[in-house]
Amino acid sequence: MQEYKVSILIPFKNTAHFLPECLDSIINQDYVHWEVLAVNDHSEDESLNVLRSYSKKDSRIKVFSNQGAGIIPGLRTAYSNATGALISRMDSDDIMKPNRLSSMVNSLVKYGKGYVSVGQVKYFSNRGISNGYERYEKWLNHLTSTGKNYTEIYKECVIPSPCWMVFREDLDLCGAFEPDRYPEDYDLTFRFYEKGLKIIPCNQILHLWRDYDTRTSRTHEHYAQNYFLDIKLHYFLKLDYFKNRSLVIWGAGFKGKTIAKKLVEQKIDFTWLCDNPKKIGKKIYGKELVHFTALEKLENPQSIVTVANEDAQSEIENFFTKIEQRASTDYFFFC
Repeated sequence: MQEYKVSILIPFKNTAHFLPECLDSIINQDYVHWEVLAVNDHSEDESLNVLRSYSKKDSRIKVFSNQGAGIIPGLRTAYSNATGALISRMDSDDIMKPNRLSSMVNSLVKYGKGYVSVGQVKYFSNRGISNGYERYEKWLNHLTSTGKNYTEIYKECVIPSPCWMVFREDLDLCGAFEPDRYPEDYDLTFRFYEKGLKIIPCNQILHLWRDYDTRTSRTHEHYAQNYFLDIKLHYFLKLDYFKNRSLVIWGAGFKGKTIAKKLVEQKIDFTWLCDNPKKIGKKIYGKELVHFTALEKLENPQSIVTVANEDAQSEIENFFTKIEQRASTDYFFFC
């Protein structure tokens, strides 16, 4: 294996209780050519002291103070001090499987630049994992096993934030951590997609993802549903929307209304479909909701589907198949 140095970027804040397991899992990797760039994001517990004690024992672990506040400034601080040819992320409360780095480095050496190496993940918690997280884990790992993650990119983040690796040049090509757009992992995933970085399939669990009540993605406003919808619509309009086609929104729940409102604000015309008899014929944000059969009367439509019910999604997908429309070109599921 070519001995590339891997720079592991770790912003941390108040995770003293979990840091020893995290850092030990890195130290015990079967690939030794790495450095940790750990950035203290104004911790109020013993996190900084934990990192300093590890840094004294292992010179590969380097500790910095966040030049701003939050994960994005923390990642910028870490990246500005990175010296590796390969870049990866790690969450300070998670655990790497012993072969995570070697597996990802091997993949990048085999495929070269222009690729993203990812790994399958497994959630763990001292109180059990919810059905929602179990489903997300299964869905994400299925995509990763084939490398077809981008096919469902508008549903949810298709690259696990703490388990990817790329060449430095490819990260720079994608803008690294420059945009101030949260959720930052989802935004970076869209920029990988935008720049055409291919995903290397992986059938191994390489990362253990810890869930607990005070985890940032559960508590911080930057990971609320409206931020995800902002990113989805931003990149859809930039990358996959064709202005010469009839834009269609399916569904009038929270997500449908949020998307519709943003389109109205941007003065982008669309047809709004619904199958709820109580809503059909009514106007919201000045747009009348119509029955989904109106789609057949539109010329070359392009649809955003915001319907969350899985049975309804299957029916909608069957409908698209009957009228010979294609996923990721003619229709996009936003949930």
